[in-house]
Amino acid sequence: MAFVYTLRVAILGSGPSGFYAAESLLSQTSVPVQVDMFERLPTPFGLVRGGVAPDHQKIKTVSLIYEKTAQRTGFRFFGNVEFGKDVFLPELKKIYGALIFAVGAKSDRKMGIPGENLNGSVPATDFVGWYNGHPDYSHLKFDLSVERVAVVGNGNVAMDVTRILAVDPRHLEQTDIAGYALESLKKSRVKEILLLGRRGIAQAAFTNPEIRELCELPGSDLIVDPNEVQLDPLSQEFLSSGQASNAAKNNVQILQNHSKLQLKNQSKKIVVRFLVSPTEIFGQDGNVSAVQLEKNRLYKEKDGSLRPKGTGQYETLPVGLALRSVGYKGLPLQDVPYDEKSGTIPNLSGRVISPETKSPLTGLYAVGWAKRGPSGVIGTNKPDSHATVEKVLEDARTNLLSVSPPSNADDILSLLQNKKVRVLNYADWKKIDSLEIQNGKSKGKSREKFTTIPEMLDALSHC
Repeated sequence: MAFVYTLRVAILGSGPSGFYAAESLLSQTSVPVQVDMFERLPTPFGLVRGGVAPDHQKIKTVSLIYEKTAQRTGFRFFGNVEFGKDVFLPELKKIYGALIFAVGAKSDRKMGIPGENLNGSVPATDFVGWYNGHPDYSHLKFDLSVERVAVVGNGNVAMDVTRILAVDPRHLEQTDIAGYALESLKKSRVKEILLLGRRGIAQAAFTNPEIRELCELPGSDLIVDPNEVQLDPLSQEFLSSGQASNAAKNNVQILQNHSKLQLKNQSKKIVVRFLVSPTEIFGQDGNVSAVQLEKNRLYKEKDGSLRPKGTGQYETLPVGLALRSVGYKGLPLQDVPYDEKSGTIPNLSGRVISPETKSPLTGLYAVGWAKRGPSGVIGTNKPDSHATVEKVLEDARTNLLSVSPPSNADDILSLLQNKKVRVLNYADWKKIDSLEIQNGKSKGKSREKFTTIPEMLDALSHC
């Protein structure tokens, strides 16, 4: 069909999945589009800014790609605007033909064990947000005067927090780590980090580069007991079956080789453990004092997957801080369907569906972790978002979505102005960006982040 008017699309969330969706929409020519991106923080880029570890500066350069998308004709950024507080679904549906939810998976999954709510037992994502200066977490305090920390899980986030705790803080001085976090890490008395995985070495969630980083980390020894990396019969069968990825095979090889090396006797130790699950966290005066671990063995499910099962063998280790990284899930949004079990927005190939009828809800779509759950890396979001956008365009071509005349472009501005919402556009973000880089330069850092929203707004007021 020939479009006379424009398809207006609202993207809720400005992380990688949101920007990849925007790029996919704005780079096609079959349907005229206007993309408005909404972000509850004044700053864009989601986990690229608030989740990627400060010693992984190269990964953060992916934001340069998003910068190009933001400069495209037809793109607008609405920062400091929160869905469910400043704008609501019925209001947006009157203005936009399509809404794409790119809200991620903010909440963590709990272990469900006694003592999990003691002081010092916290989600690893809280620690990540804290050292990255994320406004939601910058007020938190972490007691790094303890000597031993347990990190539960061995995925990307677990590896990041382990590395930040273990690395010599001098190697973080030129990064964009929050200033208060750097000072706290310099005073840290942590000597040992336990990295705990409930399955075996062949099922570890970390990638080859991540485990190599720990093997070579300045200021810390990675301790791998040869007994911990011996393969049980089921894992041996798995690795030789052709089902195992090259990454899994390499992980095994890397750690088995490392277990044979002599330690360098550095000031901190990372102790890798497999086939153990925390069953209880003990406390003293309300604070974490120890963790009880149960030894696991693997068994095969009917579908062929290998799962851990407790053996009834326990050990208790003193720890002063327990960071859990055992999975993440999205939070429900007002008036938007939510799957409690998966922590996602129920959808079919990106089209949001009614939980009752399983039928698509016209004009509502999901991308990223809100769509598929917390899996993959930053690049995984590009094809994922593109696939959802194809559904948006398909629905537009078949007249399922409403289109709007050019005059409607200002409706959202009027709505937010009447509500007295202080909206930040992309030029405002670039001012914040420039100030952070400038502030960092004076301290020899790549940037010094503003870590609260009032700080950001106040800084803009003086520009």
